[in-house]
Amino acid sequence: MPSRKKEPVVPVSAELLAPVSPDVEICYQTFGSAEADPLLLVMGLGGPMTWWDAELCRQLARAGFYVIRYDNRDTGRSTHSEARVSRAMLVRAFAGRRVRAPYSISDLAQDAFGLLDHLGLPSAHVAGISMGGMIAQSMAIEQPRRVRSLTSIMSTTGRRTVGWQSPKLLPALIAPRSGREAYVRTSAMLWKMIGSPGYPIDHDELAVRAGETYDRGFDARGVLRQMLAVLTQPDRTLRLRSLRMPTLVIHGLSDKMVHVSGGRATSAAVPGAELLLIDGMGHDLPAPLFRTVVDAVRRTADRAA
Repeated sequence: MPSRKKEPVVPVSAELLAPVSPDVEICYQTFGSAEADPLLLVMGLGGPMTWWDAELCRQLARAGFYVIRYDNRDTGRSTHSEARVSRAMLVRAFAGRRVRAPYSISDLAQDAFGLLDHLGLPSAHVAGISMGGMIAQSMAIEQPRRVRSLTSIMSTTGRRTVGWQSPKLLPALIAPRSGREAYVRTSAMLWKMIGSPGYPIDHDELAVRAGETYDRGFDARGVLRQMLAVLTQPDRTLRLRSLRMPTLVIHGLSDKMVHVSGGRATSAAVPGAELLLIDGMGHDLPAPLFRTVVDAVRRTADRAA
């Protein structure tokens, strides 16, 4: 019986800190060779870089990328702000009323550019999930020469008439989660609500991931600050029409957190964008879809050549 071919070993760096501004340090980690095509992975609301599964990162590295994942500010081991945000502010913002956020999606995009500067990278392919997709879109709009290709996953344009969130999710999103046990319990419950019905994840696995997220540096107030940045973001539709880099939009047809209309609107706004809709996919990235995502991101990056 022939032996199974071993996958090549992917170099993985230690977690490091990058000063991206006078007030913000970003924790990051890399996979693969620095000589490969740089790919910056931007995570969504309340998610540390470890939500980009290490196996997915290794598969992307084997596909020819120098993969960079990082903690946005207010998550994980990056800088956490002290600004106060109340739930009343979130409710007002959710209703469309004017609220002053501690920082914006554009500010988070500048953090990402600061990380590229720290790494000596004039440009990179950029892929973002959910809020990370909003950040990635903002990067492409604000400094298009630095974004070789754009992949927006389960995200939206900022227009309120598309990519809406199921109102049933808001209580779970802003519910107090004091202490590790409460966080693990409520987090696992939320992922059951928004995860992929076609690719269900075992409750114990969800609980383990929630525990790891909490131990990494969960910040309930930080999540509220990020949420306010999302709720106060501008409509990027008109500016997305100016983009010329290869663009891929991936969205699940069962997404309750960001309705699939957000993905469709993003694809319609960017000239020549590829739209990949996945049946049974919700607001997560389950392991059975890793190969689909890797192939699509590689295909999009190759168009930039």
